Amino acid sequence: MDNREAIGSWLSGPRTAAEDMGADFGYRGERLGLPQEGPGSIAPVGRRFAAVFIDWALAALIGYGLLSGRNLDTANNWALVVFLVMSLLTVGTVGSTPGKRLLGLRVISVNGLGKLAVWRVAVRTVLLGLAVPALVWDRDSRGLHDRLSGAVQVRI
Repeated sequence: MDNREAIGSWLSGPRTAAEDMGADFGYRGERLGLPQEGPGSIAPVGRRFAAVFIDWALAALIGYGLLSGRNLDTANNWALVVFLVMSLLTVGTVGSTPGKRLLGLRVISVNGLGKLAVWRVAVRTVLLGLAVPALVWDRDSRGLHDRLSGAVQVRI
């Protein structure tokens, strides 16, 4: 093995190196029984980030315009509160936040492939508010907040 191959395997990560040695990880969502493409498949990471951005922008707008008295010092605190309440209410009732809905995504239960139970939505929302669990992913691209609450984000 020359140096270029060693550097290439290091830069591409352990998954690529394992696949080069013959390991088969399958596609994202295969272990969960989800389709590879189309409706019901795992939501792409880019769409999920865009949905969170839309939801945060909406929460910041509400926090700044309605709750903080147009005070920038307290607007971000209100934005976090609005974001978490919005997530709790919308995911708990219709299965998606406004940003997820605009981008064609939905949060469903891994087991029943239906709407999440209210307590699971509450666990997911609290963990999402901590931010760190949302940044730790498994090989199906599910954040720790989704994994601990038994949820998965899919395409509609």
